[in-house]
Amino acid sequence: MLRVVVAEDDFRVAELHEKFLKEVDDVQVVAKALNAEEALRSVDKHRPDLLLLDVYMPDRLGTDLLHELRELQPSLDIIMITAAAEKQLISQALNYGVVDYIIKPISMDRFLHTIESYQEKMRIMNSQETFDQQMIDQLIGKDTPSRKTAAAPKGIDQLTLKKVRELLVDYGEEGITADQASHHMGASKTTARRYLEYLISIHEGSAEMRYGKVGRPERKYFYRG
Repeated sequence: MLRVVVAEDDFRVAELHEKFLKEVDDVQVVAKALNAEEALRSVDKHRPDLLLLDVYMPDRLGTDLLHELRELQPSLDIIMITAAAEKQLISQALNYGVVDYIIKPISMDRFLHTIESYQEKMRIMNSQETFDQQMIDQLIGKDTPSRKTAAAPKGIDQLTLKKVRELLVDYGEEGITADQASHHMGASKTTARRYLEYLISIHEGSAEMRYGKVGRPERKYFYRG
């Protein structure tokens, strides 16, 4: 279970981030902080895996907390979600090794992609004691030169991919959600979404937000092969 603290001074935005996180399997928001001091206390109390941190907080800049956060919990991963686009602030955040830096307003697609990519990196880190160059390149987001350009990346099984491709074809113009694909595959929603997003990356699929029966938007996937 990925344990997350959300540090955001606008409670409506914090609730939106929490709502987005509920779309991802195995994620729990353990605390929400409305200012910098609350963020420090929340991290100290809950020892989360991940902190979603704003820069413009009412008492201190989020970037000014990075040194204290590193001392408080060296293993803490941090994703900045902020309207701050100044070079100095971005450089400061990157120098402290933030996992990602997302400029507001943030889309659900961008948010989910970041969280799921982070989960995949953690899965890889926790599955091995030693790593080869290809795995390290995957962890740091670097493409590995290869003559096998048509080969699927690590973590994409060709038989499972074939099944997901067939699901997209079967659902046609109706489209399929990650939840539905997960049910058919007998896998987690995170795994299903990884295969669906991979098909988009190789131009065999597309996705759009549509409103479901309960009135909330759902990301639906379509075959475009």
